[in-house]
Amino acid sequence: MQCFTQLTPPTAVTHAVSLPFLSASANNLVVAKTSLLQIYSFKTVISNAVEQDAGIPNGHDRRTSGVKVPGRDRVQTTKLVLIAQYDLSGIVIGLGRVKTLRSTSGGEAVLVALKDAKLSLIEWDPERYSISTISVHFYERDDIQVAPWAQDDAQCVNQLTTDPSSRCAALKFGARHVAILPFHQAGDELVMDDFDGGLSDDQSRPTDSSHKQANGDSHHLTPYRGSFVLSLLALDPGLMHVVHLAFLHEYREPTFGVLSSRLAASSALYDRRNVLSYAVYTLDLEQRASTTLLSITNLPYDIHTILPLSMPIGGALLIGCNELIHVDQAGKTNGIAVNDFARRNASFPLPSQPDLALRLEGCVIEHLGNSNGDMLMILRSGELAILRFRIDGRSVSGLSVRLVQQQSGGHLLSAAASCTTGVGRGRIFVGSEENDSAVIGWTSRSMKLKRQRSVAEAYDRADAMLLDPEEDEEEEVEDEDDLYFNDKPDGHLLAKPNSSPTDTEIDEYTFQIHDSVLNLAPLGNLKVIEAESFIFTNPSSQEYVPNKLELVASMGHGKAGKLTKLRMGILPQVKHRFDLGNVQATWSVAVKNLATESSQPIDDHDSVIITSVVTDAGEERSYAYTLRTDPPTELLESDFDSSAGATIALGTLNAGTRIVQVLKNEIRAYDDDLSLAQIFPISEDPTPKDPRIVTASFAEPYLLLLRDDSKAMLLKADDAGELEEVEQGDTLSNTTWLSISIFDDSNDVFRLAGEEEEADDEGSSVLMFLLNVNGGLQIYKASDLSHPVYSASGLSFLPPFLSEDFTIRRSSAREPLVEILVAELGDAVTKTPYLILRSANDDITIYYPYQSAIEGVSNSSLRFAKIPALGLSNTITSNVVDGQNYPIQKLRAIQDVGGYSTVFRAGVSPCLVLKIASAAMQIVPLNSASMKSFASFHTIDCRRGYLSVDNVGAISAAQLPPYADFSTGWLAETLLCGKNITAFDYHAVTDRYVLGSSENAGYKLPDDELHPEWVHEDIIFLPQIEQGLIQIFTPSSGTITDTYPLDSGEVVMCIKTMSLETSENTHVRRSLIVVGTSFVLGEDLSTKGRIYVFDIIDVVPDPELPETSRKLKLIAKEEVKGAVTSISEVGTEGFLLVAQGQKCMVRGLKEDGTLLPVAFIDAQCYITVAKELQGSGLCIMADAFKGIWLTGYLEDPYQLRLFGKSAQHLEVVAAEFLPHGKDLYIVVGDAEGAMHVFQFDPHNPKSLTGQRLLHLGNINTGAYPTTMTLLAGHPASDPLADGRAISVASDDTPASLHQILLTSQTGAISLLSSLTPSAYRTLAAMQAYLTNTLPHPLGLNPRAYRSAEADNTVGGRVVLDGDVLKRWKELGSWKRAEGMARAELDAEWEFEALLEGVWL
Repeated sequence: MQCFTQLTPPTAVTHAVSLPFLSASANNLVVAKTSLLQIYSFKTVISNAVEQDAGIPNGHDRRTSGVKVPGRDRVQTTKLVLIAQYDLSGIVIGLGRVKTLRSTSGGEAVLVALKDAKLSLIEWDPERYSISTISVHFYERDDIQVAPWAQDDAQCVNQLTTDPSSRCAALKFGARHVAILPFHQAGDELVMDDFDGGLSDDQSRPTDSSHKQANGDSHHLTPYRGSFVLSLLALDPGLMHVVHLAFLHEYREPTFGVLSSRLAASSALYDRRNVLSYAVYTLDLEQRASTTLLSITNLPYDIHTILPLSMPIGGALLIGCNELIHVDQAGKTNGIAVNDFARRNASFPLPSQPDLALRLEGCVIEHLGNSNGDMLMILRSGELAILRFRIDGRSVSGLSVRLVQQQSGGHLLSAAASCTTGVGRGRIFVGSEENDSAVIGWTSRSMKLKRQRSVAEAYDRADAMLLDPEEDEEEEVEDEDDLYFNDKPDGHLLAKPNSSPTDTEIDEYTFQIHDSVLNLAPLGNLKVIEAESFIFTNPSSQEYVPNKLELVASMGHGKAGKLTKLRMGILPQVKHRFDLGNVQATWSVAVKNLATESSQPIDDHDSVIITSVVTDAGEERSYAYTLRTDPPTELLESDFDSSAGATIALGTLNAGTRIVQVLKNEIRAYDDDLSLAQIFPISEDPTPKDPRIVTASFAEPYLLLLRDDSKAMLLKADDAGELEEVEQGDTLSNTTWLSISIFDDSNDVFRLAGEEEEADDEGSSVLMFLLNVNGGLQIYKASDLSHPVYSASGLSFLPPFLSEDFTIRRSSAREPLVEILVAELGDAVTKTPYLILRSANDDITIYYPYQSAIEGVSNSSLRFAKIPALGLSNTITSNVVDGQNYPIQKLRAIQDVGGYSTVFRAGVSPCLVLKIASAAMQIVPLNSASMKSFASFHTIDCRRGYLSVDNVGAISAAQLPPYADFSTGWLAETLLCGKNITAFDYHAVTDRYVLGSSENAGYKLPDDELHPEWVHEDIIFLPQIEQGLIQIFTPSSGTITDTYPLDSGEVVMCIKTMSLETSENTHVRRSLIVVGTSFVLGEDLSTKGRIYVFDIIDVVPDPELPETSRKLKLIAKEEVKGAVTSISEVGTEGFLLVAQGQKCMVRGLKEDGTLLPVAFIDAQCYITVAKELQGSGLCIMADAFKGIWLTGYLEDPYQLRLFGKSAQHLEVVAAEFLPHGKDLYIVVGDAEGAMHVFQFDPHNPKSLTGQRLLHLGNINTGAYPTTMTLLAGHPASDPLADGRAISVASDDTPASLHQILLTSQTGAISLLSSLTPSAYRTLAAMQAYLTNTLPHPLGLNPRAYRSAEADNTVGGRVVLDGDVLKRWKELGSWKRAEGMARAELDAEWEFEALLEGVWL
């Protein structure tokens, strides 16, 4: 009984397409990351060049980096802004852009192809601010399979291609089938629904796709017509083995090119090196037939891609591994060979540029968008090259390739691109599965020479664009082009006849990175570190805080390889610790001096700390401290009265020159020197029974108060800073309120209707958000309190979409909301206001405001969309103050913490809400004790930090970790980059990492007596071979301090830190490093490997490099037959288990440096996994063909014994033990992304006394697994803070439950958790309810996606899908109440406590 949960989303970008999606004039980017769909927009940011490079490693930061414009000290960047993202129950294999006749948003639609032959057509729905699924098309039909011996559809590569004119789309699926989906076009009078050509239609074909109006115009019910399936053999009997297909440009009818072969791939290269053919077919959608336009045969065997080209080039570009071939519309071919192998491997005549020595495997080519047709080539290594076409008249006469020099940005990228798409003039989005995806910009010499405006004029237009936010998007795009010094085409799209560029006319392109998106893929080795971390940087104060979970993982390939630290929560860097008594809350302020504001620069550093303290005698006091001394000292010579009582809130008004202190009975205003300027009492004649202030909220020039009689009060500061009460209307004064918030909507995001006011009236944009006692939301303009401008009475039901017209359900299941806050969240790129709600159990719900211009909306088009987020509470809080129930203000908005505008939540489980422009909203926990209060803090030695008050009343000044990325919800910090890390491990004794890395080197044939001709090998373009290195990495300095080189062709396969016995006499054990390697020299040579044993010893360091005090010392070295693929510690005597070749051996380290074998077992296959359940002697061994084996290691006598094995063949790539009480489970991940659960149960008759491992169940993870790591167990019952817990005690309940951490090649980190029987039944019932209730993007089925085909299962329970369970908060409160009734739960905290068991 297990549950699978995805902790972080996939990060590897596989597909991307740009189009106007949100509206007809928008410029959007749709990105697919295997099972994640993201929608981006773009924003142009202009900043100072000095700010860009300050304090940024490697001169690049994803939020501030950009393109420096010549002649100015400012940089312009194009940044990505995430609009929405959706977790899909499927794997995306293609994206297509489709222009439909009509759409709800006015923009275009996106056709999404999924792995199992599905198509989903989606568009943007502005009413719900989300995607809308128009149709779903299925092509998994048994009648399509024509032969029983044909290859299974699941083993075939499917491909989507769309017609550039949006007339149809084609999905190639299976071995030789293609599905055609036609789309209606303007003036289309074809009605094909009644046509029956005897071919197969898909199941989504409508019964009536179009009808005629009386005026004769055609109005279609759907944007598509009935699709049909064609056999490629019906198009042409020669299309036996299709390599690639794509629709072409500039044809009257839908026309596509097909690259295919009559023969299958073979190792007989010389005889089958010219086997490919390229044919062009035009498609008749009415007759469902095709016509062959041209065919070219005898093409090189290594061509793999067809790239359609638009005008002025036209035709198609065929991309091979060693050559590029252009085919125009008449069938004329021109090409170029880019290395010396092209002429050896093909007889197709091509001009050659062998000096380029390029490898085009994995190459991606994209249009640069200029009029001469130049194209950008991104090689497998990440290098950039320019492909240029020589045009003679209207036809192409030749091709040339030129590498981009390093000084021009030719080495900006360090890994291959998976996809590219143009996102505007001078900008290209480059997606990658091995490195961060990026938006790159380019400029050229001709663009500067042809510009119509000068640089100064361009900047003037840019400044005007930034100052006038009302300009439409089309004008913004034009201004961006001007800033790039680009010109619109003026009609001269084609080159002049008989003209070819000379050397002096060739553009010198310069490339820069504008923005990047974090990518953790592909995740390699993983190390779990649970040690305590020293977090205080002030030597005078030291404290250790235990971590929740810290991971160190290797990721990326080649130059993009890196070592990254991952942490679930934030471990802040504490700079100072102040002991100022039993502090309850604190504030810091930076005060401006009005007299010197215009003549002197203003120091924006905080200068004063105000604390609210409860003394030992129980008295409430407030103290002021100056930050100009160290430590801070109390300001005694000022008008600040510490005996005035507890401070409720503190802020500044009057442009920061007036400090306003809110007390329970009065408000005090101070000048910058804390001289008292005004006392504003709540009542004219104060009495003990007068209402007191509970909470306060500031927005220049207003101060909004909430009293304990549930009445709101608004004050306004005049030009002199004097506070005056604002008169209220009857509605506001007669309503009782639960929580308040005030916000300055200076950017007019909410666009609420109100009375006409002067544009320069100060405070005219300030809005008041009030939560009444019935859970309703009312919004007032601070300048007009006569009536609310917006009212939503159903807020406490937490619907997915909130509007004024939301109908209140007949249900009492309201969320007990206690606090409301409207604040901006974001970074330096973009900031957006959000509506943030806190419930009584500290759950956070966030709403995003948007405008929905829909007919029939009553008062306002303002709506709120709920942000999907998992905010589980760990406590049931009490809001009792002095015996009465009042809201406690736990949410604190801070404008600048490490460059982020964020919101902190105090309490038992403190956290902060972060929004990065290119990532989704994240609620990140703080790895610290409970916190009472937070405040901003900005000083010289703690820049852009924050203050926190812990549960003992101590104040800490801290900063967020620098250079860390929070895009995935986990803190990601790069420790080392630029290394191709194949394996690593952590040596805790010395606090060092031991890395196994590799470098590519040219390989020449060695001297061989049997092959004397090898000596005369004449080749310039040498093949590449890896050479391994074993290195010591010191995390404190971030440098490599020692290197042990391996032989040529020797690669590190595995590294493990083990406690090995080093003496047979004394039985002394030491922590040593064991390394397994393999020689990768070629398929005609036998594989061998080596086992190394190293120790890390102390040496005399370099005086200038103290981190070089540790070196590797070789203890043992053993050469074995076969590759050493896996190693593990085994037994209790300090021996090691080695998977070498087709055997698994147990070896012991002798004093003479040899590794003595003591036991072995024959596997007959190469072992991929070999590990022991620590201290038990039970071992699992897995291979890529037979499956999984369970063996036992005995020490007296030494032997390895087979206990059981799987009954079916599995391609195992990762495996791990999962103990559960007295039961033993084995979890296996195969190459198809399926995860299988086996059990060793010798008492079960179906196991044949344990010889067969019982296959209990499986689940499809949707990704290729790389590692599985068993985590320490946690208690089976998780009590809440008030002592209550779910009772799960029974005879079969173990004392602790274990979890397995999984990593994948997509960059996703997942968790497999064990469950108790009662928890499993409850979660299974809730999963069934959520699956049927929640909307699923693209119309996909989560049950079908998670189910994996398997044989010989014994009827075990299915693995639960935690990704469905964690969407619990997306439901409204009435739906959640219904779900709890289905699962037989009494309260939500019970279900949330169960969810914590499947989370970390």
